[in-house]
Amino acid sequence: MVDAWQILAGISDPEIPVVSIVELGIVREVTQAAGGIEVAITPTYSGCPAIHMIEEEIVGRLKQAGYAEVRVKTVLAPAWSTDWIAPAARDKLKNYGIAPPGRVNLYPRSVECPRCGAARTERVSEFGSTACKAHYRCLECLEPFDFFKPL
Repeated sequence: MVDAWQILAGISDPEIPVVSIVELGIVREVTQAAGGIEVAITPTYSGCPAIHMIEEEIVGRLKQAGYAEVRVKTVLAPAWSTDWIAPAARDKLKNYGIAPPGRVNLYPRSVECPRCGAARTERVSEFGSTACKAHYRCLECLEPFDFFKPL
């Protein structure tokens, strides 16, 4: 049977398909439980509309791989943090056109444009394509982009 972590690493985030739910830090723990496997996940924020899709994908993929009983447990404490995003995923976000977050306690004074690298940017809206992102515009290349807010 294929390792559960390997299977989960192949599940893309529904809102940001270039990163997996493991790379984003959504998957907290995988344990063998009575009669099956249990996957603990933490949504990126409590109102995340994609969490049910993620749960269904986890159950479907693990059952397809031969795990008979699969339970998904949502863990809300501690709350998910952008600090849990893997370094490689931060690079993937940037290459996809989303400015990756800095460390939570180091909210940037300026947000670097993921397209041209300029630091001269401005926030257009506190909310971007999803509530966990803010919408920015580069004042150099004039391109709009999302910034993954540090949480």
